[in-house]
Amino acid sequence: MIVFPAIDLKGGQCVRLAEGDMDRATVYNEDPGAQARAFADAGATALHVVDLDGAFAGESRNAAGVAAALAAFPGRVQVGGGIRTRANVEAWFELGVWRAVMGTAALENPALVRDVARAHPDRIVVAVDARDGMVATRGWAERSTVSVAELAARFADAGVAALLFTDVGRDGMLKGVNLEATIALAAVSPVPVIASGGVAGMADIAALVGQPNIEGVITGRALYDGRLDLREALAAAA
Repeated sequence: MIVFPAIDLKGGQCVRLAEGDMDRATVYNEDPGAQARAFADAGATALHVVDLDGAFAGESRNAAGVAAALAAFPGRVQVGGGIRTRANVEAWFELGVWRAVMGTAALENPALVRDVARAHPDRIVVAVDARDGMVATRGWAERSTVSVAELAARFADAGVAALLFTDVGRDGMLKGVNLEATIALAAVSPVPVIASGGVAGMADIAALVGQPNIEGVITGRALYDGRLDLREALAAAA
């Protein structure tokens, strides 16, 4: 199982939000490159980077921060936040990004996501962000009428690399990952699932290890607050 330490960018700084609320941001590092190096030094081989400003704007807002993380991190980097056109995807891949995460576009323009996934097999991740079982979009600011299962089913045969499932209500809150919902999605999806939102410590990592069809887990605040040791998490996941 892959452990993805997370770097969320707001105004060029590494932050963590509470429940996806941009007004409840805590700054943890002003240098994305330094943070990426620290994760690499701890043994991480994959990194999850989110352009939070881009998620609300619908286009890149923290390209410099992403570039700094890419330059400092020798492993694989997946990027999300405001990726809603093919040009957005191509630009990130040209910069050296491993995988692009598409959320709002997956709901509002599924044909685009399918086309891009066909052009770049196993390099597109569909973000399935949920509030009370329904898909949230546009930086989690809006809740749709589409269920998690329904959105996942739309991309079952699209050639996407993974589904990134986040329980928005737990994100950044250290409440523990929504294990039941994550396992339920992994059980019905032919596409691997990445767990995200609420990881509080080693108990969450241990609970996910060995679960069928779960490719990885994303963790942010637990690392920044010192509640989770990245080296220990990586060892357990391996």
